[in-house]
Amino acid sequence: MEEMFKILVVDDEVDARESMEMLLNGAGYRVKTTASAQEALQILEKEYYPLVITDIMMSGMDGIDFLKEIKESYKEIIEVIMVTGYGSIETAVQTIKMGAFEYFIKGHSLEELLLNIKKAKAVINLKGAQLQRDSNESKCFLLSSKNKRMQEIWNMVKEIAASNANVMITGETGVGKEIVAQRIHQQSHRAKRLFVPINCQNYPDNLIESELFGYEKGAFTGAVSKRVGKIEASNGGTIFLDEIGEINLSTQVALLRALESKQIERIGSNCLIDVDFRLVSATNRDLYQAVKDGRFREDFLYRINTIEIQIPPLRERREDIPDLIRFFVKKYEKETGKVIYEIDKDTENYLLKYDYDGNVRELKNMIERMAVFSKDGILKMAGNNRHDELKNRKEEHIILPYKAAKQEFEKHYIEEVLKAYNNNISKTADKIGISRRQLFNKITEYRINTKK
Repeated sequence: MEEMFKILVVDDEVDARESMEMLLNGAGYRVKTTASAQEALQILEKEYYPLVITDIMMSGMDGIDFLKEIKESYKEIIEVIMVTGYGSIETAVQTIKMGAFEYFIKGHSLEELLLNIKKAKAVINLKGAQLQRDSNESKCFLLSSKNKRMQEIWNMVKEIAASNANVMITGETGVGKEIVAQRIHQQSHRAKRLFVPINCQNYPDNLIESELFGYEKGAFTGAVSKRVGKIEASNGGTIFLDEIGEINLSTQVALLRALESKQIERIGSNCLIDVDFRLVSATNRDLYQAVKDGRFREDFLYRINTIEIQIPPLRERREDIPDLIRFFVKKYEKETGKVIYEIDKDTENYLLKYDYDGNVRELKNMIERMAVFSKDGILKMAGNNRHDELKNRKEEHIILPYKAAKQEFEKHYIEEVLKAYNNNISKTADKIGISRRQLFNKITEYRINTKK
């Protein structure tokens, strides 16, 4: 049975609260009421309500300041409907600009309010299903593998999804670990709630814990406002921790406690918050060796590894490569607006025989680059293709230190994507999956000219 949609009603008038509660209970919603904004904020710290309905004119903290607090602390994960009298309609309109979902005028038809609630619920459910836009792509290739091992994995995913067991997905970089995690979420009873991915490698040790657990205003230098962490945001849904092997020991302890108690504390707070989430994690590291080396806790490993899924590299399932090539060609035809009539024969042979150290992600990037620079409808690997350069370097036994090779690749990669998107920072950042700030930092670090 689907869980009842929860609404928090805030009004300092007893009659108004009781009337609203009766109306919403009768409409099939689960309702909690409170007399003040301060009490409402305390409730929200302990329990998640996707929709808040609040009066504007209240003693103490009014509805305007209450809305500011909600949007500052919870941003898009909570929607707010403002209730107003005729005399303050102009104020109610202003709240829309501040982030309120809608306003309701006292005395108007209650059907209007119920309609606005239905709209808010639909928007919230859409956010919970934010990854559905990717699911059709997944079905087009990874979910219809011709490889026996991958077919077994997808059958296994169906069984795993029905449980609440913690899952660890292992495999080389680029094999599609996040897509498997998405599929587990999409086939589970949590599918209508959020899937919250976080790449642990992107956060330094001193930031990962605040990202996961959130923090209170003033908890540390720079904490100018309260922030909800990823775990709390994923309440009722799934949190996906990619590169979990990068998490430091102290954060492992905090996560272990959260997994066992289903409660968290924001940094700077001693208030326990109940959370209901499923953990799916992924790594390309040998965590058992990391345990032996003292870099990973054994008890934490066994807690996150109730079920392990090992994804084979692309070179061990070559029967999927032709379908993947066709899929990515069609994808980038649509994105670039170009028509690809054929693939150059030498290029096709190269793609079919290449070992793909970066797996599906590497194949995807290769096809995208060729599509961007294709001419006359022919997909062809350029003579100065990056993969040819790396191949030649390997043959000449010229091996750079890992850090230098990584920096060289990263600079070239960013330059190529910037070029493909006419140096548009926002589009480039979105395409390669990092924030604008991170991209600006990389551009500055590598002294990349964006004014070409």
